[in-house]
Amino acid sequence: MAEKAFKYVIIGGGVAAGYAAREFANQGVKPGELAIFSKEAVAPYERPALSKAYLFPEGTARLPGFHVCVGSGGERLLPEWYAEKGISLILNTEVVKANLASKTLISAAGETFKYQILIIATGSTVVRLSDFGVQGADAKNIFYLREIDDADKLVEVIKAKKNGNALVVGGGYIGLELSAALKINNIDVSMVYPEPWCMPRLFTAELAGFYEGYYANKGIKIIKGTVATGFGTNENGEVTDVKLKDGRVMEADIVVVGVGGRPVTKLFKGQVEEEKGGIKTDGFFKTSVPDVYAVGDVATFPMKLYNEMRRVEHVDHARKSAEQAVKAIFSCEQGNSIDEYDYLPFFYSRAFDLSWQFYGDNVGETVFYGDGSLTSPTHKFGSYWIKDGKVVGAFLEGGTPEENKAIAKVARVQPPAHSLDQLATEGLTFACKV
Repeated sequence: MAEKAFKYVIIGGGVAAGYAAREFANQGVKPGELAIFSKEAVAPYERPALSKAYLFPEGTARLPGFHVCVGSGGERLLPEWYAEKGISLILNTEVVKANLASKTLISAAGETFKYQILIIATGSTVVRLSDFGVQGADAKNIFYLREIDDADKLVEVIKAKKNGNALVVGGGYIGLELSAALKINNIDVSMVYPEPWCMPRLFTAELAGFYEGYYANKGIKIIKGTVATGFGTNENGEVTDVKLKDGRVMEADIVVVGVGGRPVTKLFKGQVEEEKGGIKTDGFFKTSVPDVYAVGDVATFPMKLYNEMRRVEHVDHARKSAEQAVKAIFSCEQGNSIDEYDYLPFFYSRAFDLSWQFYGDNVGETVFYGDGSLTSPTHKFGSYWIKDGKVVGAFLEGGTPEENKAIAKVARVQPPAHSLDQLATEGLTFACKV
């Protein structure tokens, strides 16, 4: 089998790959120079849609509607776009070996590919309950959500199990968004997670209290402080119940698991320097190996704002890091320089009629502001995080675009907070004055 050679190769076909492809086109990549290897069957798409509108019974999102780069207000890159630009979009192809020294990749089908410059955009994979040896974790109708194939299976079972019982394992992003989506489909939903409140990596107890109360009012049962330890099945191998560590047994004909992800770096182990669970890069996403870049979930990069190395699993960083790496590649080739990556952490979520945004760092003391009562008609409230006398993080539920911009500015500028009580009283007004 003849080996194929490309000047640039991207491994991974997710959000980062799509945004990198657009930046390559902007930078004037020549036809035949760039290849993207994706194990998925479809062109890069905006992954956040899978846990939201893809699962809705009405106003449902389907491809080609959410191919990149519509998630950031950009052009939708259909499969034809790649062909028009002379970009080889090689789908249904998993790279199983990578030799960074010889700049060689081998696919699952045994094909060999050579590159001159490589971008690693392999993203994350879900953590599975079978990784912890949970009994019965391979039963039918236990679902994880990462790729469009996973979402399609979930859509099928939602239709098949009308008015069924779902148990959602995990109280983070996926748990909260999928519980809402299942409930909208008239499925009876329970959530179970071991932490004292939902979204513990970001939410304070007070913030979490609102969302847990809101979900409870929607009829979602929340079980905290315990974990799933086993699953019962019927004669068809389908899940029927979930055994919890506290001794309870919950009926369930659908189980959805969202207990985190881990970066896909196995191909490169021992070949490239790693840090904090990811591939170590500089502010241009260059790794320790010449001509190899890493972006998105897999990159541990210098967070300039906080002067420390961090790894960020979020679509916003996937988009921006991919663009930065491609700009860096072309600036090197042209002998120009660009600024180092200067990222402001940003997270958001939408569920039911709620929508929140967070910017900055959630460290230090916290101040809650606004009206967090469940009976409030507006649900406009938030929190500030204060460290060393400065506001370093800001959260807002129900914000307008202008208000969200204001809290982003606060997190970037880090204004002094002279009095926590005054900050609580001023609330959103404080952000709008910065």
